[in-house]
Amino acid sequence: MLVSDGEVPNATGRLTALVEGQLIPFGGDQFVKVSADLASQFVEGDRLVVVQNSGDLIRIEESVARLVDEAVSQAVTGFERLASTSSDVVDSFYDQFARLLSEDEIFAHVRSANQEDVEAARRRGRAIGRLELSEKMRHDMIEALRMWRDLPDPFEGSVELIAHENWTVEERRSPLGVIGFVFEGRPNVFADATGVLKSGNSVVFRIGSDALLTARSLMEHCVRPACELTGLARECVTLVDAAERSAGHALFSDTRLALAVARGSGEAVAQLGSVARQSGVPVSLHGTGGAWMHVAAGVAPDRILKVVDASLDRKVCNTLNVVAVAKPAEVERSAVLSGILSAASRRDVRPIVHLRRAEARVWGISEPEVDVVLHDDDSFLATEWEWDDRPEVSVITVSDADETVVLFNGHSPKFVLSILTEDPDELERVYRTSEAPFVGDGFTRWVDGQYALSRPELGLSNWQTGRLFGRGGILSGDGVFSVRHLARHRDPGQRR
Repeated sequence: MLVSDGEVPNATGRLTALVEGQLIPFGGDQFVKVSADLASQFVEGDRLVVVQNSGDLIRIEESVARLVDEAVSQAVTGFERLASTSSDVVDSFYDQFARLLSEDEIFAHVRSANQEDVEAARRRGRAIGRLELSEKMRHDMIEALRMWRDLPDPFEGSVELIAHENWTVEERRSPLGVIGFVFEGRPNVFADATGVLKSGNSVVFRIGSDALLTARSLMEHCVRPACELTGLARECVTLVDAAERSAGHALFSDTRLALAVARGSGEAVAQLGSVARQSGVPVSLHGTGGAWMHVAAGVAPDRILKVVDASLDRKVCNTLNVVAVAKPAEVERSAVLSGILSAASRRDVRPIVHLRRAEARVWGISEPEVDVVLHDDDSFLATEWEWDDRPEVSVITVSDADETVVLFNGHSPKFVLSILTEDPDELERVYRTSEAPFVGDGFTRWVDGQYALSRPELGLSNWQTGRLFGRGGILSGDGVFSVRHLARHRDPGQRR
């Protein structure tokens, strides 16, 4: 092929500037134009991430990219050092971390930093329900760390031994590598994230900017001292100390990660997942939540009230979001509303209930007790209601459980489905036909690794983008491993 001067086929170079209106291709056959703001902000040394399924353009400042690169490099070193670190050292780290967190004098530093974070979040009008490091959260963190300490070594023994005539093949669990986390502003993620040390992996994570002061204090007063006291390499647990959201995108586009884990709001987590996938980084997403519940005819009202109330005790991913009541079921509908009101009364607030406009008269909800929002179609069933103090939930009527399953599979993030029924066959049918990794016959908040499996979780996965290969929806630290094979040959002349 003849090339004239200045023309180079398939030329590559470094991006040093952007121009307003510049066309950026994405998705193979689409383009997006560079905005004036992005063009003016982008300088030499910055990076541009093009999200291929949406066309979102994300600028990563050079300083942020450098910070993330250094953090991942430290985590790589940490992983290498873990290969020669005994499980006793890791267990001792958990023990010391828990002890330091339980000492009031040390925790006072962490509490002070957290109070600063909480006050700053309040000034910005941000929700603080998950940010505030309460005594209960502190207790749960300590318990989680002790659970990690007491769990058996996941590498003890082989997964399987295949014996042949003159040789054997042994399947063994093996560490995965550097695990990258991006978490929303929740201090308890420290106990969650360090769980991957149990399976021989190092961790590098970025916590939401709302909790950054708390994170720094936990690293300074608990994590690093625990490393020093036990001899665990401090590079095994690395914090990306950056407030910029782009730090998460920089982290998830680093191909040195063995696994990227994201927890937070649905839209943000989905974008992070896209960045990881297009970078070739395996990803586990824990974003959009909101549990569904089907109430069959004939279920005892007291059971319904208690289960609904318990499912609305606080807003997290497994909180009740949609209730479908089989008709005709006036008694059951009344019990559902009583459960919602009971959950709200503990906070001395009025709940928010979303209804189909056509069913407003059927439900007969009294406005002084409840704030009602009416909808003209079923699109509202796909919304996860984010609330802090006032319980917010959607309620509908359906003909039967089969209709609930159709609506669940079509509108929900395919996460949690609870079936209140007196018919065991109906429960089994719903289990088989629904696209839900978590199905139960009681309150929805049971979906939690620490509560259900006695293993602190790294996150809960929905099936919004399909079923998970080879594992359940609860990601736990001792479950982050690969499988390797070790062959032993007794016959030196063996050949195929």
